Amino acid sequence: MVFSSIEFLFLFFPIFLICYYLCPNKGKNIILLAFSLLFYGAGEPKNIFLLLGASLLAYINGIIIERQEGGKKIAVFLSVAENLALLFYFKYLNLFSDIFSLDLKKVALPIGISFYTFQIISYLADVYRGDIKAEKDPIKFFTYVSMFPQLIAGPIVRYSEIAASLDNRKVNYADYGEGLMRFLRGLFKKVLLADRLGALFKLISESANISSASAVLGAVCFTAQIYFDFSGYADMAIGIGKMIGFSFPENFNYPYISQSVTEFWRRWHITLSGWFKDYVYIPLGGNRCKKARHIFNLALVWTLTGAWHGAALNFVLWGMYYGILLTAEKYLWGKFLKKLPSPVKIAYTLAITVFGFTIFAFDDFSALKGYLSNVFFNKSIIDTGFLFYLQNYSVTLFFAIIFSTPIAKKFKETKYFIKHEKAFNVLSSAAYILLFILCVIYVVSSSYSPFLYFRF
Repeated sequence: MVFSSIEFLFLFFPIFLICYYLCPNKGKNIILLAFSLLFYGAGEPKNIFLLLGASLLAYINGIIIERQEGGKKIAVFLSVAENLALLFYFKYLNLFSDIFSLDLKKVALPIGISFYTFQIISYLADVYRGDIKAEKDPIKFFTYVSMFPQLIAGPIVRYSEIAASLDNRKVNYADYGEGLMRFLRGLFKKVLLADRLGALFKLISESANISSASAVLGAVCFTAQIYFDFSGYADMAIGIGKMIGFSFPENFNYPYISQSVTEFWRRWHITLSGWFKDYVYIPLGGNRCKKARHIFNLALVWTLTGAWHGAALNFVLWGMYYGILLTAEKYLWGKFLKKLPSPVKIAYTLAITVFGFTIFAFDDFSALKGYLSNVFFNKSIIDTGFLFYLQNYSVTLFFAIIFSTPIAKKFKETKYFIKHEKAFNVLSSAAYILLFILCVIYVVSSSYSPFLYFRF
């Protein structure tokens, strides 16, 4: 089940909200847990047992780690190793089987395992550090791990960020309204932008003969698609959280206006970057070490970041690509980059990002090679197909550019908006209703379109 499906919008979510709000505060975690398991099991029921098993193991291990006197390191090491072993088995066994030509049975990847495994590891590490107390209430802990708004595609929520809300939470009208608007914005991003952009990228990438201009347009479309798809999901997750009394961390902050690769990774998938920084990079020594060691730390962290995204070599290559670029910005051209005009720095970062996401898009290296050849070595620079794509997708591309920037956000801060705020609020409400109707029409008329990050 996905947030942008008719089943979720008109069946699952309304029934959940009715049950949730009618239930006394003491029972809200049980309602949330039950519906979360129903949501997760809608696609593949047997995966519920894996989720519950991983949660039970983490619950027990957290208590064991906290009670250890002299063996905390061993306890946390074994606990983390158990979770990584599960992640490796389900996510990477097929890849290793192919690389080493092993005759092993193919393993299906459970949706969301990368996200809830990292949440569990952050919990165990924080208990070990003494940053949080081990949770003794199994219902509360199981609810934390399996909470459906952010279960299968993030944000990666740390226990400390919602522990208080798991104990006691209230929702007022303002919070509910803010959450609903955030959810709808995410729905618009996914259905009216990401899916449309994805359709154009698919059309271009599967065409036999395309010009360089078309290939570049396709790469730009995929870059925009993955942003609106993933940030749209994050908006919906944060919005649902707000509607039921939780404040989930932000996951995106207009990454395509970044003026360096370093800044891009402060704005893109913020919770994942923060996770690797706090639980891998800093324990390795971070940047408080000799130059050679720092370069090694960056290389390892970004190779792991790439591998986290998927069990294919292109993801590892993508991670290494960013590791090299971040190292280069730190030690080679970072000082020079700072002196350049802002538009040049944005163009530099966008070019790197588009090229990176082209690597990300193709797990078949022959297909990647062919596509990049069309970009860089194509005798046909521009063709009628490119003009056709621009004409038919001009509206989508226009709004993709607008909503990739904080233009609308900054407009709300102007004196003109503040002076006419009531009128703009009425227009905004009407626009939300119209866009929701358009989303429903589009969802009903189109084929199933899962979120891209479901496979990671």
